[in-house]
Order: sequence, then structure tokens, then C-alpha cells
Amino acid sequence: MAQAAQKITLSSSRDIPFDKLVLSQSNVRRIKAGVSVEELAEDIARRGLLQGLSVRPVLDADGIETGKFEIPAGGRRFQALSLLVKQKRLAKTAPVPCVLRDVTSDILAEDDSLAENMQRVALHPLDQFRAFVALKEKGQGEEAIAAAFFVTPQIVKQRLKLASVAPALLEVYAEDSMTLEQLMAFTVNPDHARQVQVWEALKNSWNKEPFSIRRMLTETSVRASDRRAVFVGVDVYEASGGVVLRDLFQGDDGGWLEDPALLDRLVADKLQAEAQSVAAEGWKWIEVSTDLPYGYSHGLRRLVGDPSPLSADEAAEHSKLLAEYRTLEEEYSGQDEYPEEIDARLGELEVAMEAFEQRPLIFEAAEVGRAGVFVTMDRDGNLAVYRGYVRPEDEPREETVANFGNEPCAEGQGADGSVSADQLSAGLSAVTVITSGGQPLSVGLPDDEDDGTLKPLPERLVMELTAHRTLALREAIGRSPNVALTLLLMKLVNGTFRSSGASGSCLEASVRTVYMSAQGPDLKDSPVAKAVDDRHAAWEADLPLGDDAVLWDYLSALDQASRLALLAHCLSFGINALHEKVNPYGAGISAGGLTRRMAQSEIVAKAVDLDMVTAGWEPTTDNYLNRVPKARILEAVREAKGEGIAQLLDHLKKGEMATEAERLLKGSGWLPEVLRRSDLDALEGDVAAEGQGALSEEALGAADIDVEIDLPAFLTADLPVASTAMMAAE
Repeated sequence: MAQAAQKITLSSSRDIPFDKLVLSQSNVRRIKAGVSVEELAEDIARRGLLQGLSVRPVLDADGIETGKFEIPAGGRRFQALSLLVKQKRLAKTAPVPCVLRDVTSDILAEDDSLAENMQRVALHPLDQFRAFVALKEKGQGEEAIAAAFFVTPQIVKQRLKLASVAPALLEVYAEDSMTLEQLMAFTVNPDHARQVQVWEALKNSWNKEPFSIRRMLTETSVRASDRRAVFVGVDVYEASGGVVLRDLFQGDDGGWLEDPALLDRLVADKLQAEAQSVAAEGWKWIEVSTDLPYGYSHGLRRLVGDPSPLSADEAAEHSKLLAEYRTLEEEYSGQDEYPEEIDARLGELEVAMEAFEQRPLIFEAAEVGRAGVFVTMDRDGNLAVYRGYVRPEDEPREETVANFGNEPCAEGQGADGSVSADQLSAGLSAVTVITSGGQPLSVGLPDDEDDGTLKPLPERLVMELTAHRTLALREAIGRSPNVALTLLLMKLVNGTFRSSGASGSCLEASVRTVYMSAQGPDLKDSPVAKAVDDRHAAWEADLPLGDDAVLWDYLSALDQASRLALLAHCLSFGINALHEKVNPYGAGISAGGLTRRMAQSEIVAKAVDLDMVTAGWEPTTDNYLNRVPKARILEAVREAKGEGIAQLLDHLKKGEMATEAERLLKGSGWLPEVLRRSDLDALEGDVAAEGQGALSEEALGAADIDVEIDLPAFLTADLPVASTAMMAAE
């Protein structure tokens, strides 16, 4: 006959006065963890005791119950109740809900304590996020939720944000198929459709890193640190209806502006408003541009103005600041370094005095009437107004005759009287259109046109790259007097022995500044552009321009080294190593002329030891990698890092491949063939000299792979160390 299953009897529950309870030495919890006793006490005071204590009768030496009860499970709750009693917020005799274990039970007290802690299952984070949402939907504010659970309001905002991710992705996270860090990355963009689209694109990829998710979700947005956003102001953008994407989980430099078109319109409106205020000064013309190209003042004469005088009060204040500055300098001159507060005060005085010294310039009224202004913003997002430029057609006729056809050089850019204002305006307009919004319109071939074969570089890209090379050659020629003199002699010899004829002067040797009609937006801010402009400004400050007789005496008095240096600088503006479109109908340069120009530029590059890596050029997604097909990107990585690394990028889409290639090529010294020197490129077979491009596979194989090859983390995450080295060495 089958035996009936024994019925389970649960321990009884009972309210026991607090003063009858004592802690048990059988409680296994010895280390403090989790919510503090103080926070638990506040929670009990707010909502009451949610879970009773597990207690046992205390027996005396004869096994008789003493009326006291020990607590093997629930010690922290008892300590929180003790704190409330000590604070006189709970009576000593207040009844406490307890589960009373029978004194005859075979279960040990330590067993109860251990089981209560080990059988507990932590809440899944997603359940916590959704619970916060439920509290908020039922009218509880973020501050109240934060206070109730002893967290900061920022943490509440973060958890509510996590719960707002697309439901489909929350289910993926609930199934542990997505990490918390990945889920956090999806909160950057509130568009559920876009979130799901990005996950579908990445879920089967090696690269599911949070930074990749953030990049894809913000790729059409503009960072708040962008100079356009700084110029307009994020507050103005938001007040105009613009949306700012925020990252609550890491620094985002102010977020991302989601509407670039609105931002560009606000930039244009603000620049036009600034131009309207400048127009009141009486200038003949104002050119407004969000991004003036290098050479914007080409062919224009710069007015020389006088600083506006200080008022009596301003002069007195300036003298007072200067006296304090000199007093502090003298007082602390014997010390190795200034005390922190003195150093800070000296900095404040320098800023205050600089504000007085940078006075607005005053120009002659007649000159203002024929001159113009450029209104733009600088690289930091500040308003930049360049006043006092005279176009050739606005010059008085008598001044043109007095100068014998020689126009003064425009500041920082040289001069060329043969370039008309119409040509300049056309050049400015073309560049502005091309770089509108800070992005080039030509971004290379789309993926569907990329068949994997190496095709010639786009002509526009070659023109931009050779503009970099031309400017670098100018800078190098400007500090190489001997090479400049040789180059000038070659020019004169060719003109003497190969010219078909000359007229109008006994000597027609001149430098015609070449305007770079095709250039990338990064050219004007490059290190070599700054070097050329700084050198030009230094010479211009010393030269007595405007009076040919005085200028003649000044040049005659220069020592030989200074004369050669000035010759080299002036000659450098005539450097033309630009690739141009060949015109078979006679206008412009011929195919033979272009070949000869590039061959001569090679000779000059060798003479000045030109290295485009040292000159500051590096491949980026904007200036090269996004402008060429995938085959070209892989070729660059292959030459710089080896075949194994190139193969690891082969499966990526164009945009991802360009981004990873930029990271891998940074600091490698790789150059496209347009920027390499042929003599260095040919050294030692396929192994390029330092700063000229490729590393051979033999060189890679001889190196320590684990140290030298910087593989992307997403390409090696699931590979053992040996496999990683093997793939890199293939």
C-alpha cells in the first residue's frame, strides 16, 4: 500500500515586542554590503517593514524559554529598527512581525541565516528600469523617486532613459544578447527605428563596441563643440526648434545637434546680421562666408589703418594696470616661480592690458569708400571681421600709374595684378559652395560602383592633394635661399635661351602668385599655411611699403643673407606644383606642360628635402579615405600595416573601413603616391623610406607582431593570442 506524502507545516508568524528581540551570533552575515543601515531605517520609516524577521526562542541553561527571541536571519532589519528606537521614532515595545521557528526544529540557526541570503535573487536591471518608469507614470517625480531609493536624480534620469530604448532592443537586452554598455549607447538617439536599424546592421558584425553604436547613431549630427554651434550658441539653436542629442552616460562635449540644415541657416543669418552692422561703417563691399579659403585676399591691397587713440580715462586705467604689473614683476623677480595667486593676477593684468592695446583701426574715409570687408568665423567659432581690402578695379588710376604696375602684396597671400576681381569672386563662390556646411561635396565613389579594382584617383582629389604639396614646397623654398636662387636662375636661363621674344621692358622676370582653385577645407589651417603666413607677416612688418624710393634704399642696405631670405620668400609664392585639368584646345595648360611642371616639382622637392609627413599631412576620412574606393583604402592599409591587417578590414562597409583605416594609419607615415617623392619611394625596392609610405611584409614579419601591430579590438575579441599573431603575420 502506497504511503501518503507527509504534509509540510510552515513556521507560525507572531508579533513580538521589539524589546524582546536580540541579535543571534549564528547570523552568517559578517561583512557590510549593500544599502546602509541608515538608509534601510529611513526606508522602513517611510513604507514600514516589508519582510518579517526570522526568530527562535532563547533558552536558559536548563532548556527553558526565557521570553527573549534571537534573530539568526534579518539582522540588518533589526539594526535599522534599533536605530529608529534610538532616535525615538519607534517605541521600545512596538510589535515586530516575526516568523517563529519551533524550538524542536532540526534546522540549525546558521542554516536559516545562510539560506535567506543565498536563495535571494537579484532584480534584473531591466525590471528596475521599467519599475522606475511605472512610478513616474503614476505621478511620482524624478526627485521623489531618487529620494525614495537613496540615489541621485541623475541616476533616475539614466534608468528612465535606458527604459526608453526601442522595445525590440530591450527584449534583446533581457535575453542577455546585448550588454548594458551597448544599451547605454543606444540612448544617444531617441529614434526607435534608427536604433533598430543600427542594431540590425551591427548584430552579426565583429564590431559591436558602444563607441561604434554612438558613432552610427550620431553620424548625421553636428557636435556641440563644432565651431558653427559655438558661433550660433546651442541655446539659440534649441530656441529655434533644434533638437540636441545628449549622452547621459559619458562626456559628450555638450551633445550633438541633430539638424545641421537649421544650424547652417542660423550661421548664415547671424553672419548676415553682423555684415549689416559692419555696412554702417561705409565700406564699398562685404563678402560673407562661413569658411574663407586660404588665399582669400589674393590680388587685393590691404589698407594700413591707425589704432584709435585711448581716451583720458582709458589711458589712466592702462597706466594703472601697467604699473601694478611691473611692481609685481619686480617684487617676485628673484623667485624661481611666481606664487599661484600672483601668477593668476599677472594673467588678469595681461588680459586687461591687451584689451586696451587691441584698438580698432581708423582708415581714411576715401579709402573706406573703395575698400571692402570679409565677414566670417574663425576656427574657434568666434566672429572674424577682416577690414580694408581694395580690389584692383577700385584702385584710383593715378595710384596705379605711380606704382609702375606693381601692386603691393596682400597680407599673407602675395599679389598678382593679372587676377581680376571677377575671378576672385568666382573662386570664393566656388570654394564656399564646395565646403558649405564644413563638408566636401565629392566623397568618392559609392559602394555599388566599387568593383575592388584600383582605379586612378579622382581628379578633384589629386588637385587638392597637389595643393597641399604646392604649399609645402612654398614653405620649404621660403627657407632655402640657395635653392630659390638656383630656381630663379633656371627660370631666367629658360626665358633667355628658349623664349621666342619679349617686349615692354628690359627685364621681364616676375613671380605670379598661383591661386589654388581646388583645395580641401583643411588647407588654410595646416602647419605649413601658418608658417608661410607668419613669415610673410614678419617681412611685411619690416618692409617700408608704399614708397618705392624708400623701399629701394631699405633693400640696398640689407645684408646678403637677408636679401637671399627675402628673395626666397617672394619666389616661394610662384611655386606651382598643382595638378590641373589639361585643355586640349589651347587655353590653360597642355599635357606636355603639366608633365614638365610635375617633373620640375620633383626636382625642387628633392632639393629642399620635402617630406609631406613632416609638413603635417596625414590621411583622414575627410581628406582622402572617404574620397577613394575601398580598394584604395585597403591598398593604403596593406602598404602601411601589411596584408594581414588589410584582410581584416575587407568585410567592412565603406564608412567603417575608412574610420578604422584612419586609426590604423595615424602616425604610420603613409602617403598616397601623389604626395610621395619618387627618389625615396624607389629606395630599397618596395620598402619606402621613413615618412614615405609602405612597410614591406618582410619588415612586418621580422617585427614582434604583438607589439608592433595595433589590431582593432573588435577584430581580435574572440581570437586566442596565437591566432591573432598568425592573422597579423599572414
